[in-house]
Amino acid sequence: MRSTTCLTDVGAKNYGSFEGKAIMKDITPIRDGATYEAALAEVRRLWGAEPGTKMGDRLEVLMVLLDDYENKHHAIEAPDPIAAIHVRMEELGLERADLGEMLGIASGRVSEILNRRRRLTVDMMRVLASTLRLPEGCLLQHYELLPTSQKPGPRRTDKQQRQKATA
Repeated sequence: MRSTTCLTDVGAKNYGSFEGKAIMKDITPIRDGATYEAALAEVRRLWGAEPGTKMGDRLEVLMVLLDDYENKHHAIEAPDPIAAIHVRMEELGLERADLGEMLGIASGRVSEILNRRRRLTVDMMRVLASTLRLPEGCLLQHYELLPTSQKPGPRRTDKQQRQKATA
């Protein structure tokens, strides 16, 4: 099992100075906010270090540890599939008609999907994942459909309305 490795408890013994800035001496698991902040400061100080050097290796380890801590403590949930599609369409300058062509469906069906009245099919998800470059995991998430409005009954002709009014 992988542990949450990041940096060390913040304490004076773990810091030195470099051009007047505090630096972390030891790299240990990040367990709290203070250690997290110290690791961020160290990454800023090391930013741009050459890969493969002692400082570059230190930067790489700190980045992995920070990423692990952020994923566990500040995880960002993926947007629901419809929101993700809307965002990607806007980014790519796509219209609903473009989406319909991409999916091979009529504009009415596209509207039903984007207005949350109909679910995406697995085939649609595959096409969207590859063409819009959306993560499949995002598209597979459950999302709520809006209730469909009741369809109006058959329209009455003017003659039927007059007959009803006089009755």
